[in-house]
Amino acid sequence: MTPAAWGVAYLAVVGLCLWSLMGSGELSLGRTPWQNLMATVGDFSRPSFLDAWWGPQRLEYRSDDGTVLRVENRQVLEREFLWAVLRATWVTFQIATLGSLLAALLALPLGLFTARNLPAPRWLSRAAHGLLGASRAIHTLVFGLILVGIVGLGPTAGILAIAMHSMGTYGKLFAESIETLDMAAVEGVRATGASSAHAFFMAVWPSVLPQFASQHLYVWEFNVRDSTILGLIGAGGLGLLISEAVSLFQWSRLATLLIVVVALVMCFDAVSSRVRKALL
Repeated sequence: MTPAAWGVAYLAVVGLCLWSLMGSGELSLGRTPWQNLMATVGDFSRPSFLDAWWGPQRLEYRSDDGTVLRVENRQVLEREFLWAVLRATWVTFQIATLGSLLAALLALPLGLFTARNLPAPRWLSRAAHGLLGASRAIHTLVFGLILVGIVGLGPTAGILAIAMHSMGTYGKLFAESIETLDMAAVEGVRATGASSAHAFFMAVWPSVLPQFASQHLYVWEFNVRDSTILGLIGAGGLGLLISEAVSLFQWSRLATLLIVVVALVMCFDAVSSRVRKALL
């Protein structure tokens, strides 16, 4: 098919999706979208971390008849919450880091088997290709739900969920990097009588290592974002605090958590981008 034909096919798919949703009445913004938007903006306009310095030191909660039910110091409570956020951020980073490393290690041999310019047996290449495709097709949260039932709540389930999903992405990227190699250099090493293993480590590995490192940083950066929501299923980290804030309708604390998530991702993105440029 020509590019124009692919474009027409894409527009047809988009039109079909819109027509189907509109026909079923499911494409709607609700009855009062602007009022809801303004209410949400108002709820998020004062993040809870501000109370750590400027919150009331004696906040009283009273019943309908005026009886004092509870007195709290908002500054103390929010400072304790910020320490909890700091610990959760570290757990989130650990999940992303260890999950990404495990995924890269698992994906490396599979990427070698699926690279079309390396002499892997056909059955092994097809099996590896199918495994990587299935890994990419299943979302991290689905892996997380399954693994929480197997290994229990906590970061281990998050690490394994990140690894199982990212393995497919790493394998595809690794295979594509190997397929771009100039095989003349590899054949030249083989012509000297070197074994396949020697040819790989002398000609293939040095050429693809910078790309592998850059790809690892890219997927690692994505997993930092992905790991922030794994706490929703019990894997710990920032996602657990986000789930608690939503369940208790603590929108000011949710605003603080979202600020932390954005800051974490932006910082890691800036660092990883500089490292990738240095590698390439």
